[in-house]
Amino acid sequence: MNKQTTPTLLDEVVNRREAPALKVHPSVLGEQNEDLFAAGVADMDFKIPSVILDHLGKRLAHGIFGYEAVPDDLFPVLTRWLAERHGWVVNERDILRAPNILNALAIAANLFSEEGDGVVVQPPVFFDFFDIIRENNRELITNPLSLENGHYRMDFADLENKTSDPRVKIIYLCNPHNPVGRVWGFDELKTLGDICQRNGVLVVSDEMHGDLVYSGHKYIPFASLGTDYSRNCITCLSPAKTFNIASCCCAFTVVADDAMRQAFQTENSRLTVNKNNAFSSVAMQAAYSYGSDWLDNVMNYLENNVALVKRYLHDISEVRLIEPEGTFLLWLDFRELNLPPDDLIEFLREKAKWAITRGHAFGEEGNGFVRLNIACTSKKLEDALQNLELAVKHLGE
Repeated sequence: MNKQTTPTLLDEVVNRREAPALKVHPSVLGEQNEDLFAAGVADMDFKIPSVILDHLGKRLAHGIFGYEAVPDDLFPVLTRWLAERHGWVVNERDILRAPNILNALAIAANLFSEEGDGVVVQPPVFFDFFDIIRENNRELITNPLSLENGHYRMDFADLENKTSDPRVKIIYLCNPHNPVGRVWGFDELKTLGDICQRNGVLVVSDEMHGDLVYSGHKYIPFASLGTDYSRNCITCLSPAKTFNIASCCCAFTVVADDAMRQAFQTENSRLTVNKNNAFSSVAMQAAYSYGSDWLDNVMNYLENNVALVKRYLHDISEVRLIEPEGTFLLWLDFRELNLPPDDLIEFLREKAKWAITRGHAFGEEGNGFVRLNIACTSKKLEDALQNLELAVKHLGE
């Protein structure tokens, strides 16, 4: 990993408060808390690729924003991105638009399970999974990840046991995994897929972080394992995280099975969530067409930020980093501080000036952990790490 020595465009400080950014909004930080290190909400502090801004500017200059069809080139640039970047060949007919990934997860639960049926999650995992399951009157079934020597693994024996219950119909897979940063390998995905096929459980895979993978690791789309796997899968994709366009972006589902895809398409129509947004289409098309170099630079910057965190935590022995394989979200282990979850968050907020995502939001398996967003300038991250170092040093005084 090369140490970053010269400033880049990603070092530019952007005042997020010039827009109603959720990361720094009073609803998240509280009132009068501009001194906090806002590292909870999962977006980047980096400006989007200039080519996306250029294309948005051209579309804005057109001056007419009536109803529009999906651009003819949108699906081809998406399939080309998936093929060239990840080696996954997707048929355009299998792609459907969705407002966002969470919407797609909720639709899948309602289409392919009944109220009271079980939906499996693998905590600690993205907290909105829990809300979707509960709010749609499904039963939450947990298949907790196992932390072994600082490395998270799936518990396949437990998964086999849980999915053997005929009431369990779906598993929400997070690939790569938020928040623990695992980029699941071929054998892991295949074993999960085989268990689900044996037990008639549909894999609904959130793969939003698939483009954000560190060197030495490779994102493997679950549906790319083979025909049997793709036909028992709904893949949820979005460039929102990759290119920092969450607020102007839609998502995609890839559904290879004809009957499931038709059901999804019918439900999209029934809910009228199949309309086109001109700006999201332009942003996505430009991102997938021209954003590769920008993304490579971002990943290099993030790897340097990971190295920065490691350097500081070497001297903060009470805090351990779970080695990330992907995403710009780090999973930090604070259990050696022996603080109850609420006390840990208060300590970080009041003493270290950190506003991060509490670990127990991702399930009870997250107690003693926090999720840290490192998609910010290295200077801001280093200042925050210095504050943490001092706070831990003086804890208990």
